[in-house]
Amino acid sequence: MTSLIRSAPKIAGAALALSLGLTLAGCGGIATNGTLDSVHQPVVEKVNYTLDVNTGPGGLSVPEQRRIDGWFDAMDLRYGDRIAIDDPLGSEATRAAVASIAARRGLILSDTPPPTQGYVTAGNARVIVTRAKASVPECPNWSSRNDFNPRNATSSNFGCAVNSNIAAMVANPEHLLKGEKGESDTVLMGSNKAIGAFRNKELSGAGGGTVKANSSKGD
Repeated sequence: MTSLIRSAPKIAGAALALSLGLTLAGCGGIATNGTLDSVHQPVVEKVNYTLDVNTGPGGLSVPEQRRIDGWFDAMDLRYGDRIAIDDPLGSEATRAAVASIAARRGLILSDTPPPTQGYVTAGNARVIVTRAKASVPECPNWSSRNDFNPRNATSSNFGCAVNSNIAAMVANPEHLLKGEKGESDTVLMGSNKAIGAFRNKELSGAGGGTVKANSSKGD
């Protein structure tokens, strides 16, 4: 009997600790973001794909150009892809050949190639295709399932749908980082030219002459 009485406080303490643990575990699903800014933002990742080709005094041979053309087809190049060439000799003929193949797909060569693994020896050139991909990590997120919301916070899944759709639909994922430079200067110059021509035009009634007044009275 004495042993049972002495163990009773231990059992009660264990039960209290267990209940507190369950309570705190339930509080773990409470939303904490008290703003309207989503914590789930698109992340842009870049991957470099490379193809090493042989070069010569006149640039690229016809078979090497066909290799690049076939590789571009296999890569399914599209808007947003960046093409660069790493040529130790800096041959203009080699660059022109690659630029011509890229131009058939509506793409131009970048001025500076990105860093890649390994070295490119003289007599070889490395064609690099950089492709960006946008995604929103940890979405969907339904971790805040607790109805207790003392901070009036937004759901843990707030922003996942909109930002995931933007990441999936954007044509060039790099635009999520720095945007695209517009042609505002050209548009502004064109609009100013039209406004200037309108202001400088001579008024239709500035030729002088007499204006006959109309009268409602009979002659």
